[in-house]
Amino acid sequence: MEKVGILVVSYGARAAAMIDAFKRSPNYEVELYVADKQANPFNMENAKKHVVIPDLNVKDICRFAKKHEAEIDFGIVGPEKPIIQGIRDKIEAETSIPMICPTREYAIEASKVAQRLLFQKFAPEVNPRFKIFHPKDYTSTEEVRKALFQWLDELDNQVAIKPDRPAAGKGVGVWGDHFTTREQLFNHFMANYAHGAVIVEEKIIGEESSFQAFCDGKHLIPLPETRDYKRAFDGDKGPNTGGMGAYRDKDGKLPFMTLQDREKEIEIVNQIFRKWVGSTGNSAVRGIPFYMAFIHTGKQLKILENNSRPGDPEIQAVLPTLKDDFVNVCYKIIEGNLTRVEFGKQAAVVTYKVPPNYGGYINVFPDKVDKSEMGTPVDLAQAYELREKYVDKIRVYPASMEKRGDKTYPLKSRTVCTVGIADTIEEARQISLEGINTITGGALWYRTDIASKEHIAKSIQRMHFLRGAAL
Repeated sequence: MEKVGILVVSYGARAAAMIDAFKRSPNYEVELYVADKQANPFNMENAKKHVVIPDLNVKDICRFAKKHEAEIDFGIVGPEKPIIQGIRDKIEAETSIPMICPTREYAIEASKVAQRLLFQKFAPEVNPRFKIFHPKDYTSTEEVRKALFQWLDELDNQVAIKPDRPAAGKGVGVWGDHFTTREQLFNHFMANYAHGAVIVEEKIIGEESSFQAFCDGKHLIPLPETRDYKRAFDGDKGPNTGGMGAYRDKDGKLPFMTLQDREKEIEIVNQIFRKWVGSTGNSAVRGIPFYMAFIHTGKQLKILENNSRPGDPEIQAVLPTLKDDFVNVCYKIIEGNLTRVEFGKQAAVVTYKVPPNYGGYINVFPDKVDKSEMGTPVDLAQAYELREKYVDKIRVYPASMEKRGDKTYPLKSRTVCTVGIADTIEEARQISLEGINTITGGALWYRTDIASKEHIAKSIQRMHFLRGAAL
């Protein structure tokens, strides 16, 4: 069996899902060289060489890659920070290792302003109405307040406020969800404005879907559609998070979507892709340059944002159902001849378990947290044992946790996810929940309604209403 060495730049369960997909290769003896944000137990167990780089510093990752250059055939990147900071540019300039992720120039999620302007140029119909507020354009706080309030008058306060750069200020805020007065809105706006440009755009009502696509620079191969659960608590309550779970259906689209919805998404992304990279393509975008949040309004599809990386938790709902050899898929991405990818006709449900402070859970539900368990080791043994019962129908992916000696401890972000794979969403959900309920320690908690029949029915009903209202 041919040996292949793969560099994986890792943060969380997303990279664990990629590593798992590589290790399932039937054609290659895979050796993994993992540059990790923390001592992830799954990655350490599966890596030939593992290094912890807490800040995912591009120079340190490159140094690790150069050290093992002779053994590494290609690299792949999960988290956004190294992509935005030019990890591909640096490694490909200093080594012979081809990288799967966009170059710095094409890391479109680096700027929400640049995204909106790009979409305005190539597919203006997908943009909500928006206005960009640059600090350089205003001489005083009062001047920017006046301009902002004039824009709010035009949109009747129904807006979303987004910082240009990732993680600036307090992040995205939406009228009716994060603030209900103009003063609250202005405070949120200024917290972001202090870090740079802010976009204030029309609030769009509808159902969200996550669109991802593999790309070799010439061809765009859509992955099965997924639904992400951003809000922290059941019933879509609480603050936005990194994603509490996700699901995919066996037919590649979501239950509330029509086939025409899916085809329209593919058409829109291809339209942007072709106009962006040109008719002959551009290898600088290889990887997953399009991980788009679409919103279905019953009328025109809109794009909330785009990212230049695999989605977390969305990719965890997709990779376990990949039928093709992931190593071969990556080779074709690098060679520029990826024309198709086959996925199983299976549903998958991802459920995350997270620490008590995540999403402010302990403040909202203090009586539900066993404080004596906070910070204690997390035991995944029973979850792993379920692999014997379900064989290829369950995955356990450690995320924000680290190994210390022979024990594993939760960190501050999402701790671990379980993925159920089955013929129906409900079957997959039950497997995922069975797995998540076997995980003990750390006072961890989870959303109980990820991919529930009730939640899905609500989405379907809402789309029926929106489509009817659009007639």
